[in-house]
Amino acid sequence: MTNTAPSAPQTPQERAKLAKRAAIASLVGTAVEWYDYFIFGTASALVFGPLFFPNPDDPILGTLSAFAVFGVGFVARPLGAVVFGHFGDKFGRKVALITTLMLMGVSTFLIGLLPTADQIGLWAAAMLVALRLAQGFAVGGEWGGASLVAVEYAPENKRGAYGSFPQIGNAVGLVCSTGIFAIVSLLPDDQLFAWGWRIPFLLSAVLIVVGLFIRFKLTETPTFQAAQAELENKQESEKVKDKMPLAEIFRRFKKPLLLAMGMRFGEAVFGYIVLTIGLTFVENYTDIPRTHVLIASSIAAAFAIYTYYFFGRISDTVGRRTVFMGGSLFGAAIVFPFFWALDSDNLLLMYVVYALAYAIGVGAVYGVEPAFFSELFGTKVRYTGVSLAAQIPSILVGFWPFLATALFAATDGDPWPIAALTVASLGIGLVCAYLAPETNRSDINEVGEETR
Repeated sequence: MTNTAPSAPQTPQERAKLAKRAAIASLVGTAVEWYDYFIFGTASALVFGPLFFPNPDDPILGTLSAFAVFGVGFVARPLGAVVFGHFGDKFGRKVALITTLMLMGVSTFLIGLLPTADQIGLWAAAMLVALRLAQGFAVGGEWGGASLVAVEYAPENKRGAYGSFPQIGNAVGLVCSTGIFAIVSLLPDDQLFAWGWRIPFLLSAVLIVVGLFIRFKLTETPTFQAAQAELENKQESEKVKDKMPLAEIFRRFKKPLLLAMGMRFGEAVFGYIVLTIGLTFVENYTDIPRTHVLIASSIAAAFAIYTYYFFGRISDTVGRRTVFMGGSLFGAAIVFPFFWALDSDNLLLMYVVYALAYAIGVGAVYGVEPAFFSELFGTKVRYTGVSLAAQIPSILVGFWPFLATALFAATDGDPWPIAALTVASLGIGLVCAYLAPETNRSDINEVGEETR
């Protein structure tokens, strides 16, 4: 006997209320997950090298090793995208999102309890790698699901605005992670390396409880319910089998997948310039105190809380492609000035370029991705498609901080090659956005039909 999907809200007031609740749930849950993920990147730049990969002769080699582990988490993200995408498309968005949040929270908390290399030798690094893999697996299914919950609940002409809420959660997570590290980095080095670095990881336990409470109150999106009901009716009347989402993606949605992957690649390469690579450059090749960079990152992310929504909202009017391409061009224009400002040791310039690069450059491209990517895929493969588009490029992007650090070491801190590679990556995203269809007027409720 076929199970009947829960009925969708009938009145405009009910739909508006649930849409707002879904957007807030996406924001809070994503903030918690990305707080957990971002503190690893900050710790990699500041403390993981000496703690887990000590090299007194050349500290930059320890940082390189830490960033290699940072990159390992990205390798696990596509696998998480496949697994959680499959369950999210087959059984619902809610159960997948609760699982990713729990897995991320436990992994992050355990990192805060790890013994260091001085205590257990190589086993410390091995356990750090294992927990980083678990983090990567969890986040591989997080972003796609959070984006869909916001976008699929949104009013038809406000998907860009509502879709920006998980991105706002990303910025909130960055503000919290860099903010708490900015505070603990004020400790004397002996205290920071002895116990202070553990505080941001252990605090994640409190945040996870809040995130889970909110996500348990979610209901399935009306779009998913409608798709389930239609497919169940087809299976019952026409004996149609429900196809594997992954197989459907590669059979019918290869072009949207490749275009979204290219857009994500350019955005992520540029984003990590601000998130981690800038901090590494400052820590090793300038006289700017690390605390100022962490504060600048927090301020930039705070501005992004507003610009993500702004760019998502205007994309509902002028189009996703226009906003994304504009952000890519702005990012390419500011990369070289970003490093020049850091190299000048001028604190005011450093704060300005951080704010501009992240709030506008990253804000324009990242702010429209949830709606843009979701509108490229049919409902029954959307979780898988969006997750793969976001996470397959992460295999390369995850080792970008490692490669950038290696280039710094090889060129004695010359940022020119890194800036040039970033501009090229943004160019890839720009071309993919130009080739993609404009989707802001498309029907999000299409079931299994490729967006044209």
